[in-house]
Amino acid sequence: MAAVTSRAPLEGVPVRRTNSSAQTSRWSALAVLCAGQLMVILDGTIVNVALPSIQRDLGFSSSGLAWVVNIYLVPFGGLLLLAGRFGDLIGRKRVFITGLILFTAASLLCGVSQDPAVLLASRFVQGIGGAVTSAVTLGMVVNLFPQPKERAKAIGVYSFVQSAGGSMGLLAGGALTQTVSWHWIFFVNVPIGIVAALLAGRVLASEHGVGLGKGTDVVGALLVTSALMLSVYTIAETTNYGWTSAHTLSFGAAALTLLLAFVARQAKAPQPLLPLRVFRSRNVSGALGIQALMVAGMFSFQFLCVLYLQKVLGFDEIHTGLGIFPVSVAIGALSLGLSPKLIAHFGPRAVLLPGLVLIAAGLAALGRVPAGGSYVVDVLPALLPLGIGFGLAMPSLATLAMSAATPQDSGIASGMFNTMQQIGSAFGLAVLSTLATSHTDALLGDGASTASALTGGYQLAFRIGSGLVAVALLLAATLLRSPATAQPPAAETKPVAENAAH
Repeated sequence: MAAVTSRAPLEGVPVRRTNSSAQTSRWSALAVLCAGQLMVILDGTIVNVALPSIQRDLGFSSSGLAWVVNIYLVPFGGLLLLAGRFGDLIGRKRVFITGLILFTAASLLCGVSQDPAVLLASRFVQGIGGAVTSAVTLGMVVNLFPQPKERAKAIGVYSFVQSAGGSMGLLAGGALTQTVSWHWIFFVNVPIGIVAALLAGRVLASEHGVGLGKGTDVVGALLVTSALMLSVYTIAETTNYGWTSAHTLSFGAAALTLLLAFVARQAKAPQPLLPLRVFRSRNVSGALGIQALMVAGMFSFQFLCVLYLQKVLGFDEIHTGLGIFPVSVAIGALSLGLSPKLIAHFGPRAVLLPGLVLIAAGLAALGRVPAGGSYVVDVLPALLPLGIGFGLAMPSLATLAMSAATPQDSGIASGMFNTMQQIGSAFGLAVLSTLATSHTDALLGDGASTASALTGGYQLAFRIGSGLVAVALLLAATLLRSPATAQPPAAETKPVAENAAH
């Protein structure tokens, strides 16, 4: 393939240069993409630690306080697919920077908020910005690194940001809330967002996309966005209404109807928003379903382990963040080091399976923590396999989910991957927290102490989370193909070169 001069636009994919500057520019672009993604991921957990302080300062009711989180999740989960497709149509760089600007501006508004209405409105806009930023990031990473070995390394970095960012958010949120105020959990995004947006304009490749005329399925966009937003809203509100209430069943039925209408529309639309051909790959379809189950199970750790450390063991915010931090260290060690090498050598399926085994084992171990437990004896031994397992599984799933994506469809594929993560997160949080609360209430009614009742509820949720990951393991073992077929196709280099020449 002929080399392209360093002046040629990249179209969101690497330019083939004859000097080492191509390598440097690609890894610089990856650093900017991951910085933007890390800012969005951190926000998902950094807010949770500050909720009590926000409630005291702004006078939120208990039910209203939940909407500080939910009103962010609804647009975030609902717009990922649409934003990913817009990246393919008008250019992923343009969409990424737009998302950064929205997220940064909304963060500033959140930080200066003095009443609940302003904070909730700002959080909604922040959710839009987070969705627009996240939807195209993985697609850009995949297109930057078309070769299997380099792609495995790049996806390892991306997966570390995705996986460990949540744990880092707990530590950062606790430190900022205790030492300064809750306002700074939002203010900290502003300088990061400004720098990331400026650098993105310099180091990310210019691109034009395939054009709005080649994929503007307006009806499909309205159907899927409404369906996903309604789904996230319904799941999030089950903590208030219950799973069998008329509210949940009616809104859930409406969301399902919209989703089925969207699928029917995509089967007939001349230019579908989501080409159904991408689901013909067993690796892609299987990876998306496995990811939703794995993330749902992991939320029993990310949310309920924090509550166990604080309400049972008596940890404050900073010590809670430090207690969870070994998971981030383990994820980083695997995602940034060993996992890419293992994936390149053995294939993603072979690396995914032991990763899921370790996650299920870690959650099962947490399901045995006692009310009078010790962090070193009872908690830490369970956190290490969780971190190692997630560090193996997440890069493998990202590789499989993007394995059939062409450069022209990588935005929508990236959006699908992130959408399944959000759906799994919302579902896992709603189901596991509801079951934990119900079991705790039952134990309290039987005369158990508060610590014992809380621990019993958490134990149940951890065990169910382990079961969800076990189901994901079964699907991975039976649905996914051999490692050789999961590698990125070599034919991708041709569209890459063609795009770079525009």
